[in-house]
Amino acid sequence: MRLARRGFLGACAGLAALPRARAALREVRLEAGPARLGVVGAPHPGTDLWTYNGALPGPEIRLRQGDRLRVRLANGLPQETTLHWHGIRLPNAMDGVPHLTQQPVPPGGGFLYEFELPDAGTFWYHPHASSAEQLGRGLYGALIVEERAPPAFDRDVVWVLSDLRLDREAKIAPDFNAPFDASHAGRLGNTVLVNGRLPESFALDAGERVRLRLINAANARIFRLGFEGHAPQVLALDGHPVAPHPVSGGLRLGPGMRADLLLEAAGEPGRRYVVSDDFFARRAYRLLELAYTDKRAPARMLPAPQLRANPLAEPDLARAERLQLVLGGGAMRPRQPQGMWSINARSPRGGSHDHEPLFRLKRGRSYVFDVSNDTAWHHPFHLHGVAFRSLGEAHQPWRDTALVDPGARAEFAFVADNPGDWMIHCHILEHQEAGMMGVMRIE
Repeated sequence: MRLARRGFLGACAGLAALPRARAALREVRLEAGPARLGVVGAPHPGTDLWTYNGALPGPEIRLRQGDRLRVRLANGLPQETTLHWHGIRLPNAMDGVPHLTQQPVPPGGGFLYEFELPDAGTFWYHPHASSAEQLGRGLYGALIVEERAPPAFDRDVVWVLSDLRLDREAKIAPDFNAPFDASHAGRLGNTVLVNGRLPESFALDAGERVRLRLINAANARIFRLGFEGHAPQVLALDGHPVAPHPVSGGLRLGPGMRADLLLEAAGEPGRRYVVSDDFFARRAYRLLELAYTDKRAPARMLPAPQLRANPLAEPDLARAERLQLVLGGGAMRPRQPQGMWSINARSPRGGSHDHEPLFRLKRGRSYVFDVSNDTAWHHPFHLHGVAFRSLGEAHQPWRDTALVDPGARAEFAFVADNPGDWMIHCHILEHQEAGMMGVMRIE
């Protein structure tokens, strides 16, 4: 087992931090534990969940770029846990991967996470221990890092998208990591939630300009969102700014992925407009309705703001070393046992995070991961510790999680500037725990 050094000196080493004189400290306590909440509403009973601080999703943590976050985790669960800060470029010792960057937190135990926030954007937090079950029972929350000088919006709103698999009594079905789910599309819930509740509507005043931050915290559900009568502009993907551009053909969000939109409330007062999800075409449904009040704000006709870029090192594509990643396994591929997934034909068993690195990368060098999806299923592929340029996408956005379609290839370019052992994995959690994960070592 190879663990990063403990203590704040070890925690701060290696990652370029923003000037300490500007950093404000915010301290948060998160207690993971059971809670019963009325998720689906009357006449159904409450649902027994695992939550942070008794809330679904967990408390929204909101700071400014350059601030320092200190989180005291208390584990009130019946099993060990950790906290992973998804998309944050932080020191390896704070990454929350059990047996790789820290010892898991036992029931009744605690852990102190502390790190600075170099990037503005929309991020989130969740466990990295028994992830399929712990997220599937409700453990996730939003981490919002505001720009030092945020652009003006009428509202800044977060939608945490997720789903639960419930029975007729509104109880969570206990069939986590069922073989069929693990070998196919993952655990798809039958109850889709926005901010922890069955959504009906989202109220708007005509003329409003809303910054809408979307986070996909589902185990396996991929969304493709359409906004009837509206033309949202994409401002950022996975927290990192892009040139503003309209949503085209629906907004796709795989598990772990995020998007910031400018939603111009261009509808008519008193009318309702459907926000739909049609990623699974035969199971398209109404997510919620944009419900306009009778108010009308003055039309301003302002351009979509260009968010300020985060301080990311640009990869040198001419000199980058190219590394092959082949995603394999799953149903409809006979080369491996049913339900087993792999990266480069390696498949750690038992959900272990502690295994020999797939790649050893030299600190400061540029790399391109050439990813081939040799399976019949989608994989939202996630890298810890770094952000990467998704070269095959329009606008070549910075990302930390990218959706790789069945049979497709993708190229992720990045600078290996954050030392440590970092997870790389599919963020369909059942795929990860059935073998589609590995480690890259930056040294």
